[in-house]
Amino acid sequence: MTVPELHSELDYVEYLPKKAAVVGCGVIGAAWASRMLLKGVNVMVADPSPDAEAILLEVLGNAVAAWDDLGLPTDKQGSYTMAGSVAEAVADAEFIQESAPERPEVKVAVLAEIEAAAPADAIIGSSTSGIKPSVMQADMANPERLVVGHPYNPVYLLPVVEVVGGDQTTLENIRRAQGMYAAFGMRPIHVRVEIDAFIGDRLLEAVWREALWLVNDGVATTQEIDDIMTHGFGLRWAQMGLFETYRIAGGVGGFRHFIEQFGPTLDWPYSKLMDTPDFTPELVDTLVEQSNAQSGMHEIRDLERIRDQNLVGFLKVLEGNKWAAGNVVAEQRKG
Repeated sequence: MTVPELHSELDYVEYLPKKAAVVGCGVIGAAWASRMLLKGVNVMVADPSPDAEAILLEVLGNAVAAWDDLGLPTDKQGSYTMAGSVAEAVADAEFIQESAPERPEVKVAVLAEIEAAAPADAIIGSSTSGIKPSVMQADMANPERLVVGHPYNPVYLLPVVEVVGGDQTTLENIRRAQGMYAAFGMRPIHVRVEIDAFIGDRLLEAVWREALWLVNDGVATTQEIDDIMTHGFGLRWAQMGLFETYRIAGGVGGFRHFIEQFGPTLDWPYSKLMDTPDFTPELVDTLVEQSNAQSGMHEIRDLERIRDQNLVGFLKVLEGNKWAAGNVVAEQRKG
């Protein structure tokens, strides 16, 4: 693999579009729309589901509560309109975020609808969590303006977004997309090599595979695995990530000492990263039963509110310490 030229992550210029469109208003689409609305952007929303507006209002309510708790302004919201079609939603949009179901054929069809009606210079971002943009842009008339803009839920609180271009995406449009995402209050990371599942989901997939084996083999329950994460390394990762955490683990010898000490253990049979247990009915039943025992006493919206309150607390502490995601919140507060 050829290593691409490293461009400065600050090559983009922040630009807040006046009009945006969200196509697909499930959990992710509604959260995108909420973040844009809270930044004062007027948003057209397209989704054929009769429940789309209800979902948007529920998620927006959570977003407003979270931003109020975080101390970010919520009094200058943009307006939203539920469009009757994709064409109506994107007709005047400067920026469009597609959040259709995660199936290539569905996304290609939706992107064709978007492209047929959107302004020629509008940036189109896809929320796909793993489909390469080159796959989605193959039949587009103007493929140079399509990027993947992969967020993490809840989009209105977690600031990172992976920005990925396809074979036909121009660097200029990648930078334009980064500038718009940054204006939404996000931390856009340009994934310079186009790979399936990008960066974040590849890391999550590795942990997910190992967790499935631990349940499948009767080593641990879903509750025990989550407790180890939430009471242990998850707290470290929330503010320092993987490499910085391991640098500290190396003591005064730093990262080199850590590698010298623990690098050889990578040859030990610690993990099953390239294999996954079969999703037999028994394993699925076990996972569902354990998850229900762990969290079934809470409604989903209640879990979302608890999650948001915890994230707000983390972000406040990080902002006070001028560290990691707290710096993005501090920048939002200036604007």
